[in-house]
Amino acid sequence: MRVTQTMLSRNTLGHINQGYNRLANIQDQLATGKKITRASQDPVVAMKGMRYRSQVTEVEQFKRNLREVYNWMDTADATIDKGTEALQRIRELATQAANDTYDSSERANIAQEIKQLREHLQSLANTKNSNKYIFNGTDTTNAPIVDMKDMDLGAQSIIDGTIPPNTVDVIYDGRAYKLVNDDGNGTLTFQDSAQTMPAFGDADFDEKARQIVIDQNNGSLSFSEANPKYDPNDPMSPKNVKKSLRQNDIVVAKQNAVSINEDPVEIELLKGVSIPVNINPSNIFNNTLFGDIIRLERALEDSTVKGEDLSGFINNFAGHLNNMVSERAELGARVNRVEMIENRIMEQEVTANRILSDNEDADMEKVIIDLTTQESVHRAALSSGARIMQPTLLDFLR
Repeated sequence: MRVTQTMLSRNTLGHINQGYNRLANIQDQLATGKKITRASQDPVVAMKGMRYRSQVTEVEQFKRNLREVYNWMDTADATIDKGTEALQRIRELATQAANDTYDSSERANIAQEIKQLREHLQSLANTKNSNKYIFNGTDTTNAPIVDMKDMDLGAQSIIDGTIPPNTVDVIYDGRAYKLVNDDGNGTLTFQDSAQTMPAFGDADFDEKARQIVIDQNNGSLSFSEANPKYDPNDPMSPKNVKKSLRQNDIVVAKQNAVSINEDPVEIELLKGVSIPVNINPSNIFNNTLFGDIIRLERALEDSTVKGEDLSGFINNFAGHLNNMVSERAELGARVNRVEMIENRIMEQEVTANRILSDNEDADMEKVIIDLTTQESVHRAALSSGARIMQPTLLDFLR
């Protein structure tokens, strides 16, 4: 085959152009720090990079979720702490007032302080975090307590039939009672909502059920429950104990006076692992809590109430305190779990970034060596290309 000068020129220019392309690729790696800047340069690296980058993005989202979880939990913990302090103060005041050395005016002053504490607890129940109510389950846009008037409708509202009895809770002695029977003749039976057995209609209901009976005809109220000291061998021992109640002894509240939304708010912290960030609000802020506070206020404002009548409130608020402490302990256990998840997320972040870097990042030492080598090759190509242009007849016509 005859090699012409045109062929040599064409091949030389092609090699020089390829050298420019290699130089451009190496300079791109040096400038960006990445192995490739276009998927066409290495489809395998590009596909792996997309997968690894999604893992890094996922971890970053989990970190943002983690901050949201800590905000919820820290706010809830601080709120429960303040609520515990308020309940402790109410219990202290109830203990003081149970002393018969206090006269009616002093007890009335104590009632005023307790009223302020009740309003403080209401504001705690309506605590918001990032413009979301944290004690209303998944209904984070609405306050759990809208109107405290719904908390105290008055016993007379049931007696005269102003309010349907099946829509209210009757609060008495640390418990909430719900309607289980309306005989149609003016007798309403309310049973402790926490007592599932016996059910109304069972043969032993009247003997064992913790119940409040309201007679709409004469306005009387009575309470009965199983006698804890019942002795089956003693024919004189009653199976249940009964006593009459005054209207001020109970608090009638709408069942939704305090929100009963208990749905957990869950946030995903790891793939397939979601953590509930809120607590069960019904365990700490509920009709029973506020109803007992209102009952205590009334008792303190009633000059006929004696110290021994107030002593029962001490145990009621001890129970409410235990509920708050238990809920806070459960929240603390979840915080510990979140901290362990956080450590795992940090490890995943390091691993994901390392894998992404190994796949995409250029080895700068190697890139610099390749650049130096390619520059030498390119200069040699230019030098050899200048020498292949042999003299022609035109060079001899000068």
